[in-house]
Amino acid sequence: MNDNTHKESEINSAQLDQFRDLMISLMRCCQERNQYQCERFELPDAELRCLLQFEDEHYLTPKTIALRMNIAKSRVTRIVDGLRQKSLVKRSSDPEDSRISLLSLTPKGKQQLEEIVDFMAETHRSVLEQFSQEQRQTLINSLGSLKLSMEAIKERMI
Repeated sequence: MNDNTHKESEINSAQLDQFRDLMISLMRCCQERNQYQCERFELPDAELRCLLQFEDEHYLTPKTIALRMNIAKSRVTRIVDGLRQKSLVKRSSDPEDSRISLLSLTPKGKQQLEEIVDFMAETHRSVLEQFSQEQRQTLINSLGSLKLSMEAIKERMI
C-alpha cells in the first residue's frame, strides 16, 4: 500500500471523538425510546424484547428465546412467567416430544405485539421523514455499512 492511501485512511482524533460522541448519543437516544416503549406498553424491557421474538414465529422454545436474546434459559423462564401472568404467552407441550415446551402468543399477546410493532414502525417512519429520499438511501446504506463493520469487530473480540 502506498503512503497516500495510508494517509487518506488514517483516522484523526477529531473524527474518532466525533464518532464516539455520536455513538454514545445514538445509544442514549435508543435507550430513552426503549424506556418510553416499556412504560407505554407497561412491560419490563426483557418482556418487551421477548415478545418481539415472536414477530414472525408461531411457536418458540425457551432455548430458542435464550439464544436469540443472549440470556440464560433460567432467565427466559422468569421472563415467560411474567408474560404468562399478563396472559400474553401460553405454554404447551410439543406433540412430538413432551419434554419440549412450546411457547406461543395468546390473542392478547398477538394484539400487544402488533401494537408494539406498529409503534416502532411509526417511530422509524417519523425519523425517516426528516430526510429527503436521497438522504434516506444514503442513511440506510451508511447504517448498513456501520452494522457490518460493528459485526466484524465483534467477531474479532470473541
